[in-house]
Amino acid sequence: MLESESIPSLAGVKPMGYRNRSSSMDTDADGPTTYTLQGLIRQLSQFNSTMRDHGLDPEIVGQVVRQLFHCINAVTLNNLLLRKDVCSWSTGMQLRYNTSQMEEWLRANNLFQSKASATLEPIIQAAQLLQVKKKTSQDAEAICSLCSALNVQQIVKILNLYTPLNEFEERVTVSFIRNIQTILQERNDPPQLLMDTKHTFPVLFPYTPSALSLETMHIPASIGLDFLIRV
Repeated sequence: MLESESIPSLAGVKPMGYRNRSSSMDTDADGPTTYTLQGLIRQLSQFNSTMRDHGLDPEIVGQVVRQLFHCINAVTLNNLLLRKDVCSWSTGMQLRYNTSQMEEWLRANNLFQSKASATLEPIIQAAQLLQVKKKTSQDAEAICSLCSALNVQQIVKILNLYTPLNEFEERVTVSFIRNIQTILQERNDPPQLLMDTKHTFPVLFPYTPSALSLETMHIPASIGLDFLIRV
């Protein structure tokens, strides 16, 4: 989600001080050289096909996909909050494109109603935060109204880590970040920076009536269910 360069025009565009660094995945001789968005979507499609082939109820399939998307969102946002090299305008553009591809996958597989897309809202807002202007008080108010799925600590952390792409782009000033904190001081956000990657949603098993008429069923005598009486 963060390193897959799915937009060709942004390939190799990195913030100052990180342009000659490569991903840690490049040195892994035993595994893949890079993780790609296409590989992630391919894996999701395999999971979806397996569940469909085994006749899993569509409601349960949607809940499984929602849990997977929450995990993707949490891991992506936590990495963004801990890595200065990906807190830049180009990463925001790349991340927003990647999340849109994930949403398109949901629509293509009739899973958009599963509420899985709502779990991506934090990284969508983080991507927008990396792209918007960060200078005036009006910009600060716009950011505060935009980032409703991010808490104050996460917003401030991303702004502190934000790295300009070149010498012509200004860094986020301390006064701007303090302005953000002042506007958001009335929020009752939990004092938690990283998302819980192990959070699980409650599973709901829907009642789906069978199309098979039970009175037409024949129970073999070999099963040993003679005590059952047909009603």
